[in-house]
Amino acid sequence: MARRDAVHNGVHTRELTLLHKVSQWMDDCAGLEFVAEPVLKALSEDLELTQGSIAIFNRYTNEIVIEASYGLSQSQRERGRYRIGEGITGRVVREGRPMTAPSVSHEPEFLNRAAAAKPPRKKDVAFICVPIQWNGESIGALSAYRVIDEGLSLEGDARLLSIVASMVAHPVRMRQTAIEERMGLVQETITRRHEWNTRFRLDDLVGQSEIMLAVFDRIAQIAKSDAAVLLRGEPGGGKEHAARVIHANSPRAERPFVILNCAQLPEDSLDRELFGQAHEPGQNGKTRRPGLIEQAEGGALFIEEISDFSLPLQLKILRFLQTGEYERAGGGGTERGSVRIIAASRRDLESLIQEEYFRQDLYYRLSLFTISIPPLRERKTDIPLLADHFVDKFSRANRKSIYRISSPAIDLLMRYDWPGNVRELENCIERAALLSNNGVIHAHHLPGALQNAGVKTNGQGETLLAILDNVEREIILDTLEAARGNQAKAAKMLGVTERIMGLRLKKHGIDPKQFRTAR
Repeated sequence: MARRDAVHNGVHTRELTLLHKVSQWMDDCAGLEFVAEPVLKALSEDLELTQGSIAIFNRYTNEIVIEASYGLSQSQRERGRYRIGEGITGRVVREGRPMTAPSVSHEPEFLNRAAAAKPPRKKDVAFICVPIQWNGESIGALSAYRVIDEGLSLEGDARLLSIVASMVAHPVRMRQTAIEERMGLVQETITRRHEWNTRFRLDDLVGQSEIMLAVFDRIAQIAKSDAAVLLRGEPGGGKEHAARVIHANSPRAERPFVILNCAQLPEDSLDRELFGQAHEPGQNGKTRRPGLIEQAEGGALFIEEISDFSLPLQLKILRFLQTGEYERAGGGGTERGSVRIIAASRRDLESLIQEEYFRQDLYYRLSLFTISIPPLRERKTDIPLLADHFVDKFSRANRKSIYRISSPAIDLLMRYDWPGNVRELENCIERAALLSNNGVIHAHHLPGALQNAGVKTNGQGETLLAILDNVEREIILDTLEAARGNQAKAAKMLGVTERIMGLRLKKHGIDPKQFRTAR
């Protein structure tokens, strides 16, 4: 075959061409997201290898996971997970030496989790896997498939893949470090919050700021009792999450947790929704309709905005809090129930009392145990942790591998005031996770409101030049981070001259040195 026509010192001409290409890519780009696809594509097209992949060893989970591939679908990539020593890939990483399977259909150790390509009729597929090493330690594996043909040497393929593996080891190590740092942050947070993580279920209530740690302390004090609780805070701040955490860590945890959303119901329906209907028309005459109090029996009822209750309804809920008694709409006698009330309010109840829109006695009954949930703008140190939490949540939900948020994107998240609170941040990260296609959330994946945060306006909104300047700055920051502060590489990646890059850096006041120690 043409591939065997010329040999120089044991390396074939086409192989030399491939290695030259790879060396150029190593000069141009620092991140695995820029290197992996062209390298694996070249292995396939230049050397007639079929599907290829780069897997990384995650020391936190003790798993080897495919991070980049060519010729594999997303679902195939997701199936490519191995424990150390498991299958050929697991053994290669554990033992630090190449392995080949001349015929995958006859190799018991070949697990084929990523689904090998179907060979031409009457031919079989071989599998070649080599370790990717850094400072003598296996950090991953490079593998590829080949349709078996005469005159081809799997040992030669393994030798070539080993050379390529050594060339991509640095970006692979960078990716492994990014994964470890992210998981390290999670581990650090678990350590800092070990009291709550071991004693309490926190679910989506995330934070490590001092103000949130105080909230966790308050929840720990209140959760074990049966007393009513009042949650105060702005919309979207996590009052419902806090209510769920209180219930999940209470003696009533195995009983129902029911939510009453006052905003979704007209005033005349709230009474029936809450306490039930004694008689209403049914298919077989009249039937009784249970209310949320009855549905939550033995558990907890979360009232999302108790300030929306009318004064008569406030009196009824006060009676239930004091005596455990209530009456259904339409009569039918007095009923009794055992339900913990967790109420929430975004409004200033003290002012409503002064205006006689809220009962003072109900306020006193609820406010004995009050928890104030701070808005996100008052706990901005929680933003990276929350963003990471939502990235992990939506990565799993959308079956995508997103391993980090770029520094410019984090800067935008930290600069924004978040009028929509934690809910707005969650929606923002969900959108960015869907848009990301290289495992990284960049600044340009974030909504326009964040892109324009902090840019001066002309009184009628953002000027076009201001918006463009802001976007240009974020793109440059993203690229410098990927190039590890190398100004020449960044200029080449953006397709501009070094002189233009220098002018842009001066214009935006960016010092590339700040990225040279980035990992």
